[in-house]
Amino acid sequence: MSFEGYWPYVYIAVAGWLATDFWRWAGVLVGNRIDERSELLNWVRAVATALVAAVIAKMIFFPTGTLTSSPLWLRLGAVGFGAAAFFLGGRFRQILGIAAAIAFLAAGLALLGA
Repeated sequence: MSFEGYWPYVYIAVAGWLATDFWRWAGVLVGNRIDERSELLNWVRAVATALVAAVIAKMIFFPTGTLTSSPLWLRLGAVGFGAAAFFLGGRFRQILGIAAAIAFLAAGLALLGA
């Protein structure tokens, strides 16, 4: 089978869509039937939270790419500053927390000349 031009990208897009769209529709159909206070949903939330925490911890303690040029104290400070902005942010807390952490990290790197 020989692909030329844009066909590999079309194939990847269609295969990716088919692989994920089924799970989206299954989530919609099953999600309407799950009790929000159920043990299963509590477990799913706990696992999702743990995965996000693990990814953030990995980025802080074992950085890759551009983050490797920043010292550990700066990465930890950015997380703390972003968390403080999140808790004080009111209605826009998620956007404010992320933007504050990025701004803190960027300002720290600029001051360090990295």
